[in-house]
Amino acid sequence: MNRIGNGLLVAMAITWSGMVFSAVQNLPQPVFSGQDGEQAAADNAASPAPAEQAAPASTEAETAAKAEEQALPSGIGWKLVRSLEMGDSGKFVHMVLIEKGRQADKTIYSSAIHRLCAKEKEFCRIRFWVQSYLIPEKVSLTLEQQKTQQADHLFNRAAGIHRTLWACTVDSTSESCIQ
Repeated sequence: MNRIGNGLLVAMAITWSGMVFSAVQNLPQPVFSGQDGEQAAADNAASPAPAEQAAPASTEAETAAKAEEQALPSGIGWKLVRSLEMGDSGKFVHMVLIEKGRQADKTIYSSAIHRLCAKEKEFCRIRFWVQSYLIPEKVSLTLEQQKTQQADHLFNRAAGIHRTLWACTVDSTSESCIQ
């Protein structure tokens, strides 16, 4: 398939994933799905359950850790692990975990791209992995992290870039693979 065909296919997948995401927001949450983290954290902070009010310190720490985990956006098949600022630029690189065994499903990537980049008008970068221990804690990647990266989405309006690169294991027909 040529570049135009690939571009149209990706655009259709992103549009479709947005419609699917809207339709499934009210379904029970599987392991990788979540509510809007800020709203869920606000709801939890505004109305704690009676059992939490009288809970010992260790339970409160667990509750706080769960609330922090819920604060990160996620969806069916993916979860934002961390967002790292590029220097002092105010631009962030989002590090996303894809559910193991579903890394070939491009609709999962499209869903994450749509959710994390929808409000970004100038810049959005998302990097995807399957193993959580390989997700970097800084913007620069080690060779191992680079080799195991599943996809890299970049939107930079100033530079005129809007592309998604795939690992050869995700899209072997891609003209340029990450690895």
